[in-house]
Amino acid sequence: MEDDMHVAEKIREPAQVNAVALKAYARVADAWGLNLNEAAGLADMTVSTWKRAKKPDFAGELTKDQLLRLSAVIGIYKSLELYFSEPLARSWFTRPNTGPLFGGSRPVDIAIDGGLPQILAVRTYLDALRGGA
Repeated sequence: MEDDMHVAEKIREPAQVNAVALKAYARVADAWGLNLNEAAGLADMTVSTWKRAKKPDFAGELTKDQLLRLSAVIGIYKSLELYFSEPLARSWFTRPNTGPLFGGSRPVDIAIDGGLPQILAVRTYLDALRGGA
């Protein structure tokens, strides 16, 4: 059992996980057309940190909160791609939304202002839409 744990640790080096998450998140931010401030805010980073984090050689650490944010945002992206057709799937996150969760605001702004709990709420909302709940 202990040997299995060491193998899992080797496969999931934090730097490797961070690199994969950042690369995927950068693609999502680009697909949605997020500006530097939006992409940084959604990831809970300063603009200068986000600029560095986008580069392949970024060696900085991500907090657990940041990693969870990136993962949830990637999940939101996947849900939108499955639920909506283009171009709505790409623009939904940055368009004003009259749904109960958003009150006329853009989901991206609600997610930035509300942090991880609100990002997770958006993801849950989309999963419910997709599941027909």
